[in-house]
Amino acid sequence: MDNSGLVIVDKPAGWTSHDVVGRMRRLAKTRRVGHAGTLDPMATGVLVLGVGKATRLLGHLALTAKGYDATIRLGQSTNTDDAEGEITATASAASVADEALHAGIAELTGPIQQIPPQVSAIKVNGERAYKMARKGEEVALAARPVTVHEFTVLDVRRDGDVIDVDASVSCSSGTYIRALARDLGASLGCGGHLTALRRTRVGPYDLAIARTLDQLAEKLEILPMGEAVAAVFPRRDVSAEDARKVAHGGRLPAAGLGPGPVGVFAPDGTLLALVEEQGRLAKPIAVFVS
Repeated sequence: MDNSGLVIVDKPAGWTSHDVVGRMRRLAKTRRVGHAGTLDPMATGVLVLGVGKATRLLGHLALTAKGYDATIRLGQSTNTDDAEGEITATASAASVADEALHAGIAELTGPIQQIPPQVSAIKVNGERAYKMARKGEEVALAARPVTVHEFTVLDVRRDGDVIDVDASVSCSSGTYIRALARDLGASLGCGGHLTALRRTRVGPYDLAIARTLDQLAEKLEILPMGEAVAAVFPRRDVSAEDARKVAHGGRLPAAGLGPGPVGVFAPDGTLLALVEEQGRLAKPIAVFVS
């Protein structure tokens, strides 16, 4: 029986994404497990895993929008931009007014240029930035375009020289919530870092369908590939003749379903492939039948 599909995990705090993959390999009894977009060990929440053939979907799923609940502490900076690092500077946030806080958040909403954290997995000259940072090397990371669709304050708690801000963030792939915390603190002149992070959504997959590792150990719930693709990408149902063509890597006429991946399904509902429309043709980018 083919167990290929997605598993939506509610990642526990303290686990790396790789730790979760290792656990899932044992639960699913296969080495073919991967994840779509890492979560830092401190973070909890939605981690999308692919099992079997679905590992080939992950790179495409990683590009979808994500949602987070975050707590930002203003008044302290750390070397990792989150609570796992060492405090490198303090400056009282007591005088930061609510109006200034909301203005700072508004500046970080919409299309922005964001410099990733020094301690990140981005490669610089072939080496991971976090490895260079651990060796004490200064890492020069270039700003990258990201989009923060929503940055909403849920609660503000003032305690002496620090302010804790609970916020909900919806953003494009590649956005670092740690960097938002850092940049908000910098713009307000008091520094800031992330103290809690929970991913609430990856594309259409949210906490409502996520399962803890304990729950998955009791009952392994795998979302079939066809359902997984239809939930994220436009669906295209084809004839038996076109199905044979796609199954062998052939191209189809474009159907005007958009620039991103399109799921192609056989007459019996079987997922055949992801295709991408380029001009007048739809070219397979991943074929799932052989």
